[in-house]
Amino acid sequence: MKLPTHDRYDYVPLRGRPDYSWPDDRRLAVYFALNLEHFAFGEGLGAELVIPGPQPDVLNYAWRDYGNRVGAWYMLDLFDDLQLPMAALVNTSMYDHAPQLVAACRARGDEIVGHGHTNAVRQGVLGEAEERQLIETVTRRIAAEEGRRPEGWLGPWISQSHVTPDLLTHAGYRYQLDWCMDDQPIWFRCREGGKILSVPYPQEVNDIPSIVGRKDGAAQFADIIVDQFDEMRELAEKRPLVMGIALHAYIVGQPHRLRHLKRALRHIARHRDAIWLTTPGAIARHCLSLPTGTVP
Repeated sequence: MKLPTHDRYDYVPLRGRPDYSWPDDRRLAVYFALNLEHFAFGEGLGAELVIPGPQPDVLNYAWRDYGNRVGAWYMLDLFDDLQLPMAALVNTSMYDHAPQLVAACRARGDEIVGHGHTNAVRQGVLGEAEERQLIETVTRRIAAEEGRRPEGWLGPWISQSHVTPDLLTHAGYRYQLDWCMDDQPIWFRCREGGKILSVPYPQEVNDIPSIVGRKDGAAQFADIIVDQFDEMRELAEKRPLVMGIALHAYIVGQPHRLRHLKRALRHIARHRDAIWLTTPGAIARHCLSLPTGTVP
């Protein structure tokens, strides 16, 4: 009996796909995604440092807010020192809560990626009309603040409904980051013959599942980054690959974790001449420039 399916993409095994390279004949594309998130006070969802208390849950709320007030600035100093590009995945509520932080990313030339309005609410639970309105509102706000529309989207809490790719395509998005099923970009089929590119976004090399979920230590998470990078450099000799690193300032912006993150990022930076340090938007644009059929 055939199981229900999303019908967005076909099974295409990694071995045997068309070969291509990234710019300058690089084989491994590496990008850093810094999630800039804001949460409602006294209600809604949010990552937790400790078992939550009754609302208002001051401890967990303040822990998350530390990322915007302090941790992100430590991290921007690190990215500046190592001259690393970055993608900022922005809740639009950040423009009201911490506008200076988004402005600092803008001044660096970082890519601004749509990330919903707040991570206190899942996107995938919305009805189609309400979800369409959310995407349109977020898109307009980013375009007004940044002077250009965002090219990519990551749903709050990696949350999608059955029609999210269709709505993103209709809204003009080139790529989405929610699906972690591949190490290469993949085309998604959408309604009315449309399509949207899925750029790999990590759920293993991601500080929330690692540190909050699995309780990995700071050194262990840094080792995960280094081991993933070293192995993917070797694997990419046979085929082009994408390595994303997903970070949250309230987690790895804590000084005791930042110290280990610095070690991992310095390791990657030492190999910058052998890889493509980039952003997910640049990856999507490169894929769009390839001959039809190259990207499955």
